[in-house]
Amino acid sequence: MDEVMTVADAGRALYGSSSPPSHNLFPHNLPIFSAFLALALAQFLKVFTNWYKEKRWDTKLMMSSGGMPSSHSATVTALSLAIALEEGAGSPAFAIALVLACIVMYDASGVRLHAGRQAELLNQIVCEFPPEHPLSTVKPLRELLGHTPIQVVAGAILGCVVAYLMRSTS
Repeated sequence: MDEVMTVADAGRALYGSSSPPSHNLFPHNLPIFSAFLALALAQFLKVFTNWYKEKRWDTKLMMSSGGMPSSHSATVTALSLAIALEEGAGSPAFAIALVLACIVMYDASGVRLHAGRQAELLNQIVCEFPPEHPLSTVKPLRELLGHTPIQVVAGAILGCVVAYLMRSTS
């Protein structure tokens, strides 16, 4: 009897034993969905943590960097953990994501934090200039750029929780 090749057989021949790549980005891509959800939640939570600290609502924080929790840390941690849960901690993709996460979190609590502190000092200096000074009318520098280590850790915890919950619901 003649053999008939099915679509599934052709797919296995092309892609080996694994399934063909999905063209639908979000439903089957846990790492991307986890990363974006962690980013959105962290940005949303900044409004509430700022209200708790300063007793005022500032919805502009949803679109800014800095603050509690670190959305950068939440994003890269959710991405890394989701990749580890999907592909295993020994996968090259996880190694890349982990290194990226370490660099992003180090930068957020190091370089960007200190750049923000320098901006704060420069703004204070400019405020003390007499009105006739050419720099007295310069627009103030943004001060909220980086994160304290606590903000970075809080973002990382949020990212882990999001990735884990996303994995357990899929």
